[in-house]
Amino acid sequence: MNRHSNRTPRPSLRARQLGFSLIEIMVVVVIMGIMAALIVPNIMDRPDQARGVAARQDIGAIMQALKLYRLDNGRYPTTEQGLRALTGEAVAGQPKGRSYMDRLPNDPWGTPYQYLNPGVHGEIDVFSLGADGRAGGEGNDADIGSWSR
Repeated sequence: MNRHSNRTPRPSLRARQLGFSLIEIMVVVVIMGIMAALIVPNIMDRPDQARGVAARQDIGAIMQALKLYRLDNGRYPTTEQGLRALTGEAVAGQPKGRSYMDRLPNDPWGTPYQYLNPGVHGEIDVFSLGADGRAGGEGNDADIGSWSR
């Protein structure tokens, strides 16, 4: 019997170095952390940006409907009549009339759009009070109006 036959072969130096070193793993983790710190804030801000864009689009559509209303009636609805005048339903001082919008959308935060005639920023103002539902504010809480499109 050969004395070396029961021995398992020794792995070569090359075979022992197939794994990753601790330093290599730490470098990858640090790089991933830096990328996450740069990318995550941009992704987290997207829903708020989308709400602002949606509010501006809604306001644009409402303004177009108001312009059509003015062409047909010679004036914009009063503040008391409000935006409901665009749906054709009977409102104060006006019988049920022509519909300029199927329905009035709420702003992206779930509250009705505001309307002023005469407006503070223009002949008329259509606006959302933003995320906080209060006048003024900054960032996501800022008012979005027909004057800021």
